[in-house]
Amino acid sequence: MKPRIDGTRFGSITVAGSVYEHDVIIRPDGQVKKRKKKLSKAVYGTSHTISLQEVTYVYERASGADRLIVGSGQYGNVELSPEAAAYLKRRSCSVVVRPTPKAIAVWNKTKRDAVGLFHVTC
Repeated sequence: MKPRIDGTRFGSITVAGSVYEHDVIIRPDGQVKKRKKKLSKAVYGTSHTISLQEVTYVYERASGADRLIVGSGQYGNVELSPEAAAYLKRRSCSVVVRPTPKAIAVWNKTKRDAVGLFHVTC
């Protein structure tokens, strides 16, 4: 079951009453996991561009999700690399990228199978 995201502030996100002080991935089965930022940092030197390697890791563990919701940070500084976007398009996985506070609203309204990736700082 998809957990509700209660809110976010700079440096944290609250999911189903639990506060996480790091970026998270929320899988369609409700599991909340720490984001593997090093997969993107190894390619781009930053976690603000989501690499093909990271999006592949997220998608392959998403158990059939047909939507990726990206919380791009409090100020919207995170983006998908062109390769990551193309990978998801080939798999017919729609993508929503919004600043994290707005992405939370999208997540909470989504009825379909989705995976979420939420950046909690900039």
